[in-house]
Amino acid sequence: MLSLMQILLAILNVIWFIVIVHIIMSWLINFQVLNLHQRFVAQVWYGLNRLVDPVYSRIRRVMPDMGGIDLSPVIVLLGLFAIRTVIQNNMYQFY
Repeated sequence: MLSLMQILLAILNVIWFIVIVHIIMSWLINFQVLNLHQRFVAQVWYGLNRLVDPVYSRIRRVMPDMGGIDLSPVIVLLGLFAIRTVIQNNMYQFY
């Protein structure tokens, strides 16, 4: 059971990294540091969007309109943090 918990923590860490990369890349695209006309940048961007948009869209349906501010990545990161904390705090029971 401990191995399954460690695998789940590793998966949560990968998801955390993907969300952070998506946030940073969106800032760089909005501030025109990165250009979507470059093929590699566009492929990475659309790939990340395909990974995170299903999760973000569910959160956006529940949250009220914030007037152009998208807080769904913050909610995802808080949820990942909460799940990771619960798993880490209960992992000692499986030693």
